[in-house]
Amino acid sequence: MKRAFDFVVAALGLVLLMPAMLIIGYLVSRSSPGGALFVQARVGRSEKPFDCYKFRTMAHGAPVAGSHEVAASWVTPIGKRLRSLKLDELPQLLNVLRGEMSLVGPRPCLPNQAEVIAARRARNVFAIRPGITGIAQLAAIDMSTPEKLAEADSRYMHSRSFLGDLRIIAATVLGGGGGDALKG
Repeated sequence: MKRAFDFVVAALGLVLLMPAMLIIGYLVSRSSPGGALFVQARVGRSEKPFDCYKFRTMAHGAPVAGSHEVAASWVTPIGKRLRSLKLDELPQLLNVLRGEMSLVGPRPCLPNQAEVIAARRARNVFAIRPGITGIAQLAAIDMSTPEKLAEADSRYMHSRSFLGDLRIIAATVLGGGGGDALKG
């Protein structure tokens, strides 16, 4: 049921939000050099790598690192706004449609985040698809605290439910959570 719900919501979301996504893409590409989309390898279900899509929020050429490892100065002015409204995540609806992600689940980490991978592996978190949002994100737990993150991910994995996912989605849409922290 979760996969069917994810598929339907992602398909409808892409159709209904396409005009807004086109405007965001245009604004991103006009605001700084580089394309509108940012494609980055992430670790998915069963530790299988996949290309994760986001609107680009950092300057072209920014280092490949977790948000908490990158200086805030790398984030473009429009990128700051997109991040605060979580609009940079909208292209991930394509990842959900393709079955690489879910609407709700652990946030996908980078392949070079060995501590996060090890902590999640120890708790079997890779048994489920990563998500666009999740309980860790709502609790402002990011990749900088791998054990705490994996613990929250595991808690979600063992208590997940359809109604719980709806609550997490609603809380995210209503502005809950802070996303990944940036370095000064």
